[in-house]
Amino acid sequence: MQRFPHTPRRHLIALAAGAALVLGIAQAQTPAPAPASATAAAPAAARLTIRDIYDRMEAAGYRDIREIEYSSGRYEVEARNAQGQRVKLYVNAATGAVERTRTRD
Repeated sequence: MQRFPHTPRRHLIALAAGAALVLGIAQAQTPAPAPASATAAAPAAARLTIRDIYDRMEAAGYRDIREIEYSSGRYEVEARNAQGQRVKLYVNAATGAVERTRTRD
């Protein structure tokens, strides 16, 4: 029976084969990134800040702005119009456009 001497070359080959095996297993266990799905939730539309809404209402002629509250995707603003009447405004949160006005007096 012939014995092969332990040469540095054989050790190097064995080491390289072992490293390749370990790296291959590690790579196989790394999960692939999930593909973007059409059913994934779209990011929420950007909405204006309360300060932005206040500034827009003031620029539109509303005064004595008492309350600005975010509810159901829009802002509800309590203020006085140019005629001095108390009003409740329903304002689009993304655009700042007044969608509905109710007179309170």
